[in-house]
Amino acid sequence: MKLDASAAVVLLSGGQDSTTCLVWAQRTFTTVRTLAIDYGQRHRIELKAAEEIAERAGVAHAVLPCDSFAVLGGNSLTGSQAVADGIDPETGLPNTFVPGRNLIFLTLAAAFAWKVRAANLVTGVCETDYSGYPDCRAETMAALQLALNKGMDAPFIIHTPLMHLSKAQTVIMARDIGALPLMAWSHTCYQGAVPPCGTCPACVLRAKGFLEAGIPDPLIERVGPSPR
Repeated sequence: MKLDASAAVVLLSGGQDSTTCLVWAQRTFTTVRTLAIDYGQRHRIELKAAEEIAERAGVAHAVLPCDSFAVLGGNSLTGSQAVADGIDPETGLPNTFVPGRNLIFLTLAAAFAWKVRAANLVTGVCETDYSGYPDCRAETMAALQLALNKGMDAPFIIHTPLMHLSKAQTVIMARDIGALPLMAWSHTCYQGAVPPCGTCPACVLRAKGFLEAGIPDPLIERVGPSPR
């Protein structure tokens, strides 16, 4: 299968990292599309944020349904359990970990890219993130790229621009490539709150990144701080 090496599909969750990756892709490739996955996440605001960001970036946007994660449950992002601080002693991971999520998302993105003949898949996974999710590691991405190439007989390249960056470094990168205006419309809060709750692990990590970078969070400037 011949694919267009100048075209890319960006997995856009509506969060700060995927928003940064979208702008990076626009500066790197000629044709960019975004793809969001409706995986039964508790907070539908993520999908709305992705749609808003794609529209403001001027790129074609698609949403694919994938509701099996909600049926499987067992985590705080698709189930009813509360987001918990710390690590589950049984799994060694936080209860925000959705098993197989990035593997499935990138496989769906590859199938979508195969259809539109795009050679490049862009994702905001990062192994230096606080969570330590195993499906965010560089070795996982390398193995998955090989599997996708073999399984679809197509030369996909998985790009992970943030893989080895801290949150502060991703904020600085976002500033340098002009992603901050779009980040004002991003959503990170695990509680689905706007303004963000300011206390969940995602909010704390985001705030820490902006603080260490010495850059105001454009989302907070737009909607205001947590009322707490």
